[in-house]
Amino acid sequence: MAEINVKPLSDRVVVEPLEAELVTSSGIIIPDSAKEKPQKGTVVAVGPGVGDVKMQVKKGDVVLYGKYTGTEINVDGKDYLIMQESEILAII
Repeated sequence: MAEINVKPLSDRVVVEPLEAELVTSSGIIIPDSAKEKPQKGTVVAVGPGVGDVKMQVKKGDVVLYGKYTGTEINVDGKDYLIMQESEILAII
């Protein structure tokens, strides 16, 4: 898990997307043009929450999120997503 110098505000979370699969379980190599955006990632930073609502995710959690969720950011040459906690579908 990467250590980044980004502190999300309110109920926002910074997620490091997991790498897309390069080979299927049956051994078929997936070309770059056919790779799907990952919908799973590791939480690397969590905001303080809003009001008295406590954040449910914590740093290090592996989460599922929607296909078009979040805003892409690049920190030190590495891509991350920043999203509201409500956009996270599940902790796995």
